[in-house]
Amino acid sequence: MLDNYLPILVLIGIAVAFAIGSVVLSGLIGVKKPSAVKLAPYECGMPLIGTARERFSIKFYIIAMLFILFDIEAVFLYPWAVMFKRLGMFGFIEMGVFIVILLVGYIYVWKKGALEWE
Repeated sequence: MLDNYLPILVLIGIAVAFAIGSVVLSGLIGVKKPSAVKLAPYECGMPLIGTARERFSIKFYIIAMLFILFDIEAVFLYPWAVMFKRLGMFGFIEMGVFIVILLVGYIYVWKKGALEWE
């Protein structure tokens, strides 16, 4: 039984040895010339504004979660559209219920003010 897994174990061993060897060799023979520009946290050319530990408003995370939630509906709409003729009236009603539930959720979020960006 070990004969079946031996090629996989050899491949994993080679991959781990290559990864560790690459990191060790680049650390040993790599050129080390630190400068202020190389040690800067960003390389985009823009000066830093604030710190990396700045707190974000909870609204940012709420908007992101709502975007993901309402964006997922497209994932469910595509297969439905592909199979529309096969599903018939049953599929149409089921997707109508799904859309109504999403619409109710969207109206609820809108009325609560979660989409207001301040």
